[in-house]
Amino acid sequence: MTTAREIMTADCTCVGEKETLADAAHKMADLGVGSLPICGEDNRLKGMLTDRDIVIKTVAADRNPAEVTAGELAQGKPVTIGADDDTAEILRTMGRYKVRRLPVIDGHQLVGMVALADVARALPDRPVGDLMDAISTP
Repeated sequence: MTTAREIMTADCTCVGEKETLADAAHKMADLGVGSLPICGEDNRLKGMLTDRDIVIKTVAADRNPAEVTAGELAQGKPVTIGADDDTAEILRTMGRYKVRRLPVIDGHQLVGMVALADVARALPDRPVGDLMDAISTP
């Protein structure tokens, strides 16, 4: 069966946990993405940062994105998938946690990202449709 490593995007850019949210927003704009993994100085995944996090948890809270670090928004343990996990596990994990992107981990190192679009390209329509229903259901 197809693994996360086979369908992931390998050239994954992180935002450092000590970088500001303004820096993160610039990276997102330059890359044309709406989320970035937050990586620590030890190169380990600390969390995920979305453009929505920046707006809701910072701008709408009257905090300055140039003064808030990405690490301040890294909450709890991020939902991840193993590099050698198969597509069935990817579907289960995305559906269970209602996420559209999963960081791919090999050991403790971030090696890529699997997005819903990657899954859609790799699998037949039916499982992808079921996943969309699972993610979209409140």
